[in-house]
Amino acid sequence: MAYTEDHIALAAEYALGTLDADERAQVETMMAVDKEFTAIVHAWEFRLGVLNQMVGSVEPRPIVWENIKAAIGQAAAPQEPLVLPEAPSPPPPVEEVRPVEGDTIRQVPIVDNTNVVYLEGRVKRWRNIASAVGALAAALVVMMALQVYQPDVLPGALRPAPRIQTVEVKTPAAPLASSSQYVALLQGQSGGPAFILTIDGATKNFTVRKVGATPEAGKSYELWLISDKLPRPRSLGVIGNGDFTARPVLSSYDADVINAATFAVTVEPAGGSPSGQPTSAPLFSGKLIETVPPSQPQAPAK
Repeated sequence: MAYTEDHIALAAEYALGTLDADERAQVETMMAVDKEFTAIVHAWEFRLGVLNQMVGSVEPRPIVWENIKAAIGQAAAPQEPLVLPEAPSPPPPVEEVRPVEGDTIRQVPIVDNTNVVYLEGRVKRWRNIASAVGALAAALVVMMALQVYQPDVLPGALRPAPRIQTVEVKTPAAPLASSSQYVALLQGQSGGPAFILTIDGATKNFTVRKVGATPEAGKSYELWLISDKLPRPRSLGVIGNGDFTARPVLSSYDADVINAATFAVTVEPAGGSPSGQPTSAPLFSGKLIETVPPSQPQAPAK
């Protein structure tokens, strides 16, 4: 059934405990015969019950119990009967006066206090509900603030669920041994080194020294890195016409790729391969070997 605002206000005040004895008896009677109204009362008790969780129990002072006992003793003592003044007799009913020609019509105001008393009761109920809702809102604000700044103060059921954040930490590949020196002799099938490739273990910079190779007219020598861990050969650049050619391009490769790779030299058109891949078979190749081990920390002199 549809309930009026007064029914909902009674249910809320019953949950708050602000009704007098007669009003509580009325609500309990309605709850006994109307399950839907009982559900409304229980809903208000659920909404307002969180206020009890925010307030701890307080033991009253001893003086409170003494005052209660004194008040009970005064109420039990015989008292003189209270004499009430006689109620004034109700005003006589107003008779309808029909105007006669030449007479003046006089209007008599009639005051009805029924609506005034009804509205006062509704205002009282809604003020109590507004106070309860305001207290509930304040309690919720306090609870939210505690959840953010001091969640340990709240009961276990009201504490926020812990947030788990997964952080992925990438471990960099092991670099070439610091201060080590690596060298590769790039030679052909006829024997004898054509180029010497030197790599610094700390910086990964390499230097190519021309030893026995003779450049062809209109051609360029190009250095390649070939590894089983890469899908295709990678160009390390054209070897210059001078005796030494230095490049820093190995810094983007892992140490295990560099150590196990084959370094090869092909003959390409002037300026290097136009397609980014070797256009001829390697003429010279070789692998790295460690020539200078990394420096070891010296023991302190005794």
